[in-house]
Amino acid sequence: MQSSKTQEEFDPRRPVASAAAVLRGIFFSPRRFYVNFPAEGPLREPTLFVLLISAASGVLSVALSLVLGVIFETGVNIGGVVALNLVFVVLSPVFVGVAAGAYLLSVLTFVGPGGRYREVYRMLAYAYGAMILFPFPVVNALAFAYATLILMWFAIRGVYRTSFLSGLITALVGFVPVAIAFIYLVVTANGLIS
Repeated sequence: MQSSKTQEEFDPRRPVASAAAVLRGIFFSPRRFYVNFPAEGPLREPTLFVLLISAASGVLSVALSLVLGVIFETGVNIGGVVALNLVFVVLSPVFVGVAAGAYLLSVLTFVGPGGRYREVYRMLAYAYGAMILFPFPVVNALAFAYATLILMWFAIRGVYRTSFLSGLITALVGFVPVAIAFIYLVVTANGLIS
């Protein structure tokens, strides 16, 4: 909804530098990242950003599985880990899209009829950058909560200019079904690897 751009968005022509700039923004100055977020922009760049973060996270996950398997002398189903990560990378824009639908319903309910799917997808796609930490045990749950609750709260407040409480309720109501789906997917994925 805002037209002035104070943060750098992902640029496929400079994938590493622009992804690093987005990650710096969401981790070190999330309020500033979302305060004048260009919510009505294209979907291509945020979708490519999601794919890049998923691919980086997948590579880290495979490497970490190998290292931990050697350190703790446990048998690692590396084929299963690789296959699961490939599926995760390919489907990650779909997962973000479904989650954006949940947040859109919350925005329409608590903020008003001005919200659009494209805006919410873009906000969530950049918040998804926190999932770069997903391969690390325990930290992955914190990264998920940070991306889908804290960053989305900043995004909703910044884009829709809501009050503290309205933004929090909107983010929390969107977070609950997304968190339930996330837990289900993680449990299912762990069952497939075992």
